[in-house]
Amino acid sequence: MSTTPSPISNGPAKPPEPPAPHPDTQTALLDPPEPAAGARESGRVQVWLHRTSVFLFVLISAVAGVLLIILPWTPEWTDNYLLLSYPGLRTWVSSGFFRGVCSGLGLLDIWIGFWEALHYHEHK
Repeated sequence: MSTTPSPISNGPAKPPEPPAPHPDTQTALLDPPEPAAGARESGRVQVWLHRTSVFLFVLISAVAGVLLIILPWTPEWTDNYLLLSYPGLRTWVSSGFFRGVCSGLGLLDIWIGFWEALHYHEHK
């Protein structure tokens, strides 16, 4: 009887080693590739869209806040045609508490707008 070697090995198989990279390839791996011109333009457009949206948000927040601060204390707040047919609602809307709540919401709106402007940063 002859003994033939068994195809089953006793230890774990070693994975093949990858070939060593060429020296020029190593420096190319360390330097990130420059983006294409289209990708750079797309990035610039995204940055400007983000800037514009933040600017519009701050502007709308500031205008709405100022309106909510000033408008409740003017005669137009209660003397309008929408409230003439609802005297109970008109009494409640003309109360100092409701006007103060509206003005407080206006201050909060202005605060949120300017907080967003102060904490703006660009994502690159």
